[in-house]
Amino acid sequence: MPESRIILALDFSCETDAWQLINRLDPGLCRLKVGKELFTVAGPRFVEKLVSKGYDVFLDLKFHDIPNTVSQACKAAAALGVWMVNVHALGGRRMMMSAREAIQTTSTKLIAVTLLTSLDKEDLAEIGLQGQPADIVERLAHLANDCRLDGVVCSAQEAIQLRQALGHNFCLVTPGIRPADTQVGDQKRITTPTQAIINGAHYLVIGRPITQAQDPLQACHRINAEIALLQV
Repeated sequence: MPESRIILALDFSCETDAWQLINRLDPGLCRLKVGKELFTVAGPRFVEKLVSKGYDVFLDLKFHDIPNTVSQACKAAAALGVWMVNVHALGGRRMMMSAREAIQTTSTKLIAVTLLTSLDKEDLAEIGLQGQPADIVERLAHLANDCRLDGVVCSAQEAIQLRQALGHNFCLVTPGIRPADTQVGDQKRITTPTQAIINGAHYLVIGRPITQAQDPLQACHRINAEIALLQV
């Protein structure tokens, strides 16, 4: 079975609800993303249970603090056995390098968030970031690469320019993925699974199109099959 490109976002406020979905899935069909809401209510033991069941876990806590605090947080995350953890690129060079050094002897991938996909140009201007979102994303991605991070989280709309600028080995994780027949929701910079892969994404973060599907397992199969047709 080829490697799945899907990272399923477990956007739940209750551990019981999360398990009702997880028990209908298969580790061979998707990885799992645990974010702030679920981690706050379920904690590290929940993550360890997912790992013990064979799931690759992306711990999406977007660490953003002073370098020492972030490095210790990343070390703690790696000790849970997670496949991937992230920091926020806006934390700067020293913070990202400290995080890299903290887990460089582990197998845990370290990536950086560039800009949230809910932000557009007007939102960025309000917080003092001038220019096009794509230009800001590229600048932050270059910084993450300089700090020896494995990749970045970015919109699939920016993936094509980042793939060209940073090469194939730099991992691009793209949220804001919506199959063509689903609701857009609160995301502003979105695209379909097929277009995201064509643009250069390695992994696709997908939530509601799977978690709210009548048959989540079938939804995973369908998206995996769609991506497999691209043969990339």
